[in-house]
Amino acid sequence: MKHIFNKGQDSEKPTLLLLHGTGGNELDLLPIAERIDSTAHVLSVRGNVLENGMPRFFRRISEGVFDEEDLIFRTKQLNVFLDEAAEQYNFDRNNIIAIGYSNGANIAASLLFHYQNALKGAILHHPMIPRRGIKLPDLLGKSVFIAAGTNDPICAPEESTELQSLLEAANASVELHWENKGHRLTAEEVDEASKWYQHLQKK
Repeated sequence: MKHIFNKGQDSEKPTLLLLHGTGGNELDLLPIAERIDSTAHVLSVRGNVLENGMPRFFRRISEGVFDEEDLIFRTKQLNVFLDEAAEQYNFDRNNIIAIGYSNGANIAASLLFHYQNALKGAILHHPMIPRRGIKLPDLLGKSVFIAAGTNDPICAPEESTELQSLLEAANASVELHWENKGHRLTAEEVDEASKWYQHLQKK
């Protein structure tokens, strides 16, 4: 997968896995990683599915309707890539925190839904529920921050609270933060994610 790896100053910190939104690329979330933790390793990945020339992490049938078969395949592909990247760049495979926006947040959530040890935690900006009707792995010890919009036209507020419930039912620790700027990734929610992350590092 096309990606950037920036070696951090502190190898004890988590590796930040950056996952962009539809039409983005591996450069999009670098400024956010800098605000979250400027001393951590950064692994930023470009989605390798194209929708009308726009990179995504998995196919969709229509707005808000995922191609479930492709989602499962691409989630597995990303998980294997993380195994390989950890070996190649010599970072702790068990200490990865994903930062995803929109489609990137959805593939990050899908990693949590499908693989017990894919991520240590995640910051999900405006995610949807990747799949319904499946049993999640035990996510005890995993921490998740969800930034959602009260007036998000793509991801209804009910979906955000349901995602929180599903993750908590699988024993994850979840913080849900609300904004009212639609589907936009705002500076305010990044600030809140940064506070959440700093608190997590003190545990």
